[in-house]
Amino acid sequence: MPTKSKSGARSTIGSNPERNRSHNRRVVLDVVRQLGPLGRMEISRHAHLSTQAVSNIVEELVADGLLIRTGRLRAGRGQPPIQFAVNPDGGMTAGVEIAADHISTLLVDIGGRVRAQRTVPLQRNDPDAVLPVIRAEIEAAQAQLKPSAPQLLGIGVVMPGPFNVEGMTSVGPTTLSGWLDFDAASRIGHMLGAPVTIENDATAAAVGERLHGAAKDLKNFCLIYFGQGLGLGIMIDGRPYRGANGNAGEIGHVLVEKGGRLCSCGQHGCLEAYASVHALDERLSEAGVEAPDYVRLEQLHREGHPVIEAWTQEAAGYLAPQVAMLENLFDPEAVVLGGALPPGLLDDLTQAMQPLPLSVARRRNRNEARLIHGRTGRLTAALGAAALPILEAMTPRLDTAQAAQRDLSQEETSLVG
Repeated sequence: MPTKSKSGARSTIGSNPERNRSHNRRVVLDVVRQLGPLGRMEISRHAHLSTQAVSNIVEELVADGLLIRTGRLRAGRGQPPIQFAVNPDGGMTAGVEIAADHISTLLVDIGGRVRAQRTVPLQRNDPDAVLPVIRAEIEAAQAQLKPSAPQLLGIGVVMPGPFNVEGMTSVGPTTLSGWLDFDAASRIGHMLGAPVTIENDATAAAVGERLHGAAKDLKNFCLIYFGQGLGLGIMIDGRPYRGANGNAGEIGHVLVEKGGRLCSCGQHGCLEAYASVHALDERLSEAGVEAPDYVRLEQLHREGHPVIEAWTQEAAGYLAPQVAMLENLFDPEAVVLGGALPPGLLDDLTQAMQPLPLSVARRRNRNEARLIHGRTGRLTAALGAAALPILEAMTPRLDTAQAAQRDLSQEETSLVG
């Protein structure tokens, strides 16, 4: 984060060298990741760092294999500047989505390209059953890469929430069993020898859409995520909002019908009991249709199955007021629908929600849609999981910058004194 000297000129924060070096590396990597290839002067301008600081950081990142030289830009007079870009072979991250009935695994390079992907069903979803599958799937994904896989920089693991909430965790078919008080980050990290970031699936899905999908140009949005249950990812100023305990966005357990249907959390009348994939599966089961997989659900929708049509109308009736509520609470640029619903079914659900109730989003000069579809489909949570270590490694953190700002202010105060 740049500051201004007493003369008004921009200067970088350098009062705590170790803290600021880590922060400034993140700044430089993030600038090159988003805008590269770039020369040192352009990096300096976008990062608000001195050219000398950028030159030193860039050389470090090249030595670490995270940036590569891509040649010289042929423009203007004098010696053309050397361009730098993120090294796609400098490292990769793994994204693991642990769902109630399957595990999806992705390997993504630091340029954001998916290099391998796998999905396997789960018979059991407790830690003793899941951890060996995670190890086997990451190793199998790495074995798919030719030549050998780049270094594994980190692993993002996502699963349904809520986390560690008495009476609401590990209950019912939309959640995982046996994970209450289980230190997943430590156990998985020790097993694989890499840093692990744990996140709920809806928040990770919002990260996936932000980096790879429909929300690339959005900094403030909400994503209603259809897993087996129903979750909400919230992005504020380009960063995921998690809440005090990582449970922000449990929209599935908002009460929408007093004394209504029993939800897996034990309450009656939760939104998830009406507008989730699990709720649809229950309706189909009551009609004698075995819970379909994604392909079968897509087929039933194309055939116009009456249960799916009825669920669409009912779910839309409960979801539309929630969209207006989110707009009034967060004033997002858009609300995104995404996850495990086939695109055609998402289309019908969106249409059935129209017209949306009045909210602060109904501005006279608004040109964009209030409700948009995600583009990353069933892999959105796994994509977000793989992005989590990249965000940790490459995106500047506000708390680090603020701490550095405090250090500088204290030092300036001591100098004045």
